[in-house]
Amino acid sequence: MTQITFISPDGVETLVEAKDGLSVMEAARAANIDGIVAECGGSCSCSTCHVYVDADWAATLDAPEDMETDLLDFAWEPDPARSRLSCQITVSEALEGLRVTVPAQQG
Repeated sequence: MTQITFISPDGVETLVEAKDGLSVMEAARAANIDGIVAECGGSCSCSTCHVYVDADWAATLDAPEDMETDLLDFAWEPDPARSRLSCQITVSEALEGLRVTVPAQQG
């Protein structure tokens, strides 16, 4: 299990024990994190699981693939340096301590 901190738009932090191999989106939904809508269920065909990855982690993650980058154009207030689709980030022990902020709204 990997610990991930989800930060709500109002700054409330929720620590989640995420099962390795799941996506960050799946971990958020399993923990009932508000604001992760995930309308497409994780198939990378919407932008409703958008999160802002903390700056310290942004460079650590693999770069987003073209499809994810294209969909981030539809996200609410995307940040080119920190925005990611949580369905495209796979939980692993390398992400222990990952911190992501949920935007105030999705897509």
